[in-house]
Amino acid sequence: MLTNDSPDTLIPAAASSAPETLHRSLSLWNSLTIGFATVSPVAGLYAIIGVQTVVTGGGWFAALALCLVMQMLVATVYAELSSQIPIAGGAYKWARQLGGATTGTYAGAIYVSSTIAMLTTTAYTGGVWLAIFFGSGGGTGVSLVIWGAVFMLVCTVLNLAHVSIFKFLISLGVYAEIVGSFGVALLLFLFFRQHGLSELFAHLGTGTAPTQTAAFLAALAISGWAFIGFDACSTIAEETHEPKRMVPRAIFLSLCMVGGVVLFNSAALTLSFNRDTLRQTSAASDPVTPVIVDNFGAWAETPFLAIVMIAFLACGSSMLQYTSRIVFSMAREGSLPAVLSRVTAAGAPHNAVLFTVLLATLGLLFGLNDEAVATVLAFGTGGLYAMFAMTTGVGLYTRLTGRWDPSLGELKLGAWGLWINTIAFLWSLFEFVNIAWPRPYAVSPDAPWWQLWAVPLVLGSILVLTTLKVIVGKNEAPVHPEMTEPS
Repeated sequence: MLTNDSPDTLIPAAASSAPETLHRSLSLWNSLTIGFATVSPVAGLYAIIGVQTVVTGGGWFAALALCLVMQMLVATVYAELSSQIPIAGGAYKWARQLGGATTGTYAGAIYVSSTIAMLTTTAYTGGVWLAIFFGSGGGTGVSLVIWGAVFMLVCTVLNLAHVSIFKFLISLGVYAEIVGSFGVALLLFLFFRQHGLSELFAHLGTGTAPTQTAAFLAALAISGWAFIGFDACSTIAEETHEPKRMVPRAIFLSLCMVGGVVLFNSAALTLSFNRDTLRQTSAASDPVTPVIVDNFGAWAETPFLAIVMIAFLACGSSMLQYTSRIVFSMAREGSLPAVLSRVTAAGAPHNAVLFTVLLATLGLLFGLNDEAVATVLAFGTGGLYAMFAMTTGVGLYTRLTGRWDPSLGELKLGAWGLWINTIAFLWSLFEFVNIAWPRPYAVSPDAPWWQLWAVPLVLGSILVLTTLKVIVGKNEAPVHPEMTEPS
């Protein structure tokens, strides 16, 4: 719990001025599946496996494993915070309650912009798989943007439908990933390996990266995409039963499950792939289906594509829900128009969903330029790691200054909490800089300067605009009463 002199307290707002709240309709399993689907082993791994091999030449398995271990520490801090402040908006709300309204404003701007960029990238890559499933693969530019918009439309319908339909789709996506992708990877590993286990650590530095060190750092940066999204469990805490106990469990379990599947699948695919095939892939190509067809036969193509498509739809739908709850929380605090905080009779923030869809769909226009897609992906990943650094940093600062007492939460880590928080902050800061670092060999030799510096440029612009908003609104009265933990 926060101390009495902290920026905000956990006293419920008066009933006469209570803001809109969401309905608790999600169990531990629902929260877990949403977290799993948002991270998505299929979406996370299949989106980066080709790029990893092109840039590093191979040997990126160790970087993937290291990234997972460090992200588990970040997830621990998120679990600790969610066990004490389980409310819609997750990390945005924690920054506001622990650091004050100004800190919350900056956190909200970074959080919502990066998650929208991540949703845009998921819609684009999901649209690629949707096109392949319906026999329209190989397109570029306008056609892939249209398929991405179709993908976004399906995700929107699922978010606006009854919650039981949404939960069914998410559960189906998880089953598809575990049974389908993991099952396929298991068969590849047991019966269709082309290489020995040493292949997982071979060829590092033989790609476009100039040295082994550069290749490993690039592999760490690219691996970052595979382990984001577990914080979705915290943004939907207000809709989860017994959130102080259930949300921390969902955060841990979702990342552990995803991490295990990603590591095993990446190993199985690497050992079964012809490396030259991977080195010829791009953002709009499918490097995975050919190896499935080659090893299992042509009959396996359609079922495999169906599994991947369902997994991507579950990922996109849960990511839309995750982002819209951040928008809803910010609107409820007055940081965004109040209309976005309205909920339906069923307790669903449909206006926030539609607003999120509009911005993410506009972002698809970047897909008209294949190279710009990589820039959106980089910003979505870099922005979230900036948010990880901010959340763990605020947590560390308030822990050390006594403004936050973690021992009063449901999850009690004792002295380990400080060490975990410190390492998680340093890792998040390092990984953000690593992702934002300009790498001509990771995009294109003739890429314009603004594309190389896309992450710091976009993030810097967002911070400048947020600063102007803070200065202009400094003397304005708050639009809404402060929203604290729902009673």
